[in-house]
Amino acid sequence: MTSYDPKADLRKYLGDARHALVWKLEGLSEYDVRRPLTPTGTNLLGLVKHVAGVEAGYLGATFDRPFPEPMPWMALDAEPNADMWATAGESRDEIVDRYRRVWQHSDATIEALELDAAGRVPWWGPESGVVSLHKILVHVIAETHRHAGHADIVRELADGAAGVRQENTNLPAEDQAWWAGYHRRLEEAARIFIRD
Repeated sequence: MTSYDPKADLRKYLGDARHALVWKLEGLSEYDVRRPLTPTGTNLLGLVKHVAGVEAGYLGATFDRPFPEPMPWMALDAEPNADMWATAGESRDEIVDRYRRVWQHSDATIEALELDAAGRVPWWGPESGVVSLHKILVHVIAETHRHAGHADIVRELADGAAGVRQENTNLPAEDQAWWAGYHRRLEEAARIFIRD
């Protein structure tokens, strides 16, 4: 019989999402990791900065284990969306290194507590603020994978790179001509539904 370790499973999925998100920065210029590629300003480095703050809050302060470094963009008086972009004074290395330190801090919380350990998320309000480590791990995994998906699209818009991981894109191994034809075929199928 195979042994079952739910905490290890959760840590694996969280780790996969973390690595996918950071990988999306590799090989890009400073401009490309910072430039907004959607009307709402979504950019790769901002996604990493945001997820670092999210994880530090949920797997830190929620369980009375606050991340020891300041994150001024998470303060109540910070400008809206301050966590979604990097200022000129914030380097890529600084943001990614901080995110990796958040991982270590979060992993220590996960290791120290049982999955049924209780915590409190103050920003969720009194009715839904009391949570278990299990619930928060599922929440953080979902949030991190969601933003890794955003990063997939933003990276593809930046330079055409796509896929789950560098060593396994999880996409059909076709050339540029095939992808162009595929795109045309989808556009043609969609145009059937254009109304005059």
